[in-house]
Amino acid sequence: MMKDESFFDKVYDVVRQIPYGKVTSYGAIAKFLGAARSSRMVGWAMNNSHTENLSVPAHRVVNRNGLLTGKFHFDTPTLMQELLENEGHTLTDDQIKDFDNVFWDPAKEIF
Repeated sequence: MMKDESFFDKVYDVVRQIPYGKVTSYGAIAKFLGAARSSRMVGWAMNNSHTENLSVPAHRVVNRNGLLTGKFHFDTPTLMQELLENEGHTLTDDQIKDFDNVFWDPAKEIF
């Protein structure tokens, strides 16, 4: 990552590396970026990615419990779930089933 990149740009760089079929959390991204208390700012970056028409798989970022807390920032309230289901995830009541097994930790995956 370049030194002059904004925090949002750094978030987008991480999110673009989440593999198909995996998810991560706002907190895991914040911690990886050295800003462990900035989970909300990661969420703001995800919300902003929709308004900027950026190529960022924001649907792969959920809260620490696997809940789709950002779903209302998509074009429709069901789009986030549909995108995750298209990648093979099972959801119940806006929560990813088997979250621990599909969780991608950037601190362990990005070198």
